[in-house]
Formats: sequence, C-alpha cells, structure tokens
Amino acid sequence: MILDDLFDRNVAWAQRKTRDDPTYFVRMAEQQSPNYMWIGCSDSRVTANDVLGLDPGEVFVQRNIANMVHTSDMNLLAVLEFAVETLQVRHVIVCGHYGCGGVRRALGDDRSALVDHWLQPLVMYYRKHQPLFAAISDERRRLDRMCELNVQMQFRRVAQTPIIEAAWARGQALHVHGWIYGVEDGLLRVIEPPIASLEERDALSTIDQCAIVPVEPASAIRRHAAEAFAAFPIDGAGSDPACDGCCG
Repeated sequence: MILDDLFDRNVAWAQRKTRDDPTYFVRMAEQQSPNYMWIGCSDSRVTANDVLGLDPGEVFVQRNIANMVHTSDMNLLAVLEFAVETLQVRHVIVCGHYGCGGVRRALGDDRSALVDHWLQPLVMYYRKHQPLFAAISDERRRLDRMCELNVQMQFRRVAQTPIIEAAWARGQALHVHGWIYGVEDGLLRVIEPPIASLEERDALSTIDQCAIVPVEPASAIRRHAAEAFAAFPIDGAGSDPACDGCCG
C-alpha cells in the first residue's frame, strides 16, 4: 500500500506514547481546552506544538503561506472565532519566521501564480517603502526585515478583526502576540509586546511607521540575560559581583 511507512510510523508513535503515558489518549479524547491559538506559516519546519514544546490539545492552530491575515479569509476567521468564543483561548499568537519563502516571493518580480494574489498586501507594502528596503544592501537582512514587518502587519490585522474587538468589549481576558521564529537556532523572538484591549491596540504605531523604526526582536534567552544584568548595581553604586572575594 502507498505510504505504508507513514502508517508504520503512526503505529510506532501510538505504542510509544501509550507505553510512556498510559492515559495519554484517554486525555486526548476528552474535549480540548487549549489556552493558545497559533496563526503561523505553512512551512513544514515551523510546527506550533514542537516550537512551543506543547502536547497535542494545548494549542489551536491555523496555518497558511506567510502567516497572512486576510479579512476575507473565511477559514482563518472561522478558526479565530471558534478559538476565541468557543474554546475561550487566552492568547492569540501571530508567528512568522525568518527566511520565509512566501515573503521572499513577495519581494521578487514574478506574479504568475495564485500565491501572488495571496501575497499582494506584502507586495504593495514592499513597493510603497522600496527606498527603505533598497538601503539594506544585504539581501538576507532585507528578507529578514520584511519577515519582521510581516508579523507586525498581521498582528495588527488580527487585532482589528470584529472577533477580537468583541472579545475585548465584553471584558474577555485575551492577549494578542506578535512573534518570529528563527529556523537556524530554534528560538522564538518577540516582535510586538502583547496587547489586551482596544486602547492598547489603538495606541500602536501604524504599519507604515514600523517600516521607518526597526524593531529589536528579543528571545527569552536575551530577555533573561537583560533581567539578570539589570539586578546588578552600576556606576559604583555597589560591588562588582565578578570581584567578590578577590578585591580588597
């Protein structure tokens, strides 16, 4: 039978899960109650559960090429509505990734396929700010910059949907996040601080302003390091911890 190897892998996986955790599938058969919704790219290297280190049942997922948010995309809107209103997720995460093939396509000149209609908002944005992108001489950095801006754009689009607006209006505890994933190091980075209200959304800079002022993506490793260093006194206010026990 075609793809027998995948069925064999499935059997091995199910047996391994049952051996390691006899109640695993019993729990999975119960009603799902995830706290997170993930809007990500269809790229096969960026799977939400693996990236987040979560088991099935813990994150509700919607994926498409270049993690786009179209207000006419009934699939995405239906998933978002179900996640927010039925599952009552507490976090909606828009996550892009560096080196995104969809974003790379939007930066090129070929407009011969259906995917180009899908990517048109990115194409128009890139054209609008062409002088800013042209000033980035390194092609890879230019792509990465556009990947970051794409997250910022889709983050704002999600927050502008009537689904999110209605949730905030009725006082539902719901945070919207903008993240980016590094395929080369496996780390998530924050592109946009989370927002949890209409007021916070309306206070965001415009997506055109974002093109002018680059973000500084921060991974958890970087944030933890900054917090650790911030705990040390500076400007002679106290002893240098590196000198403890050695300075007279």
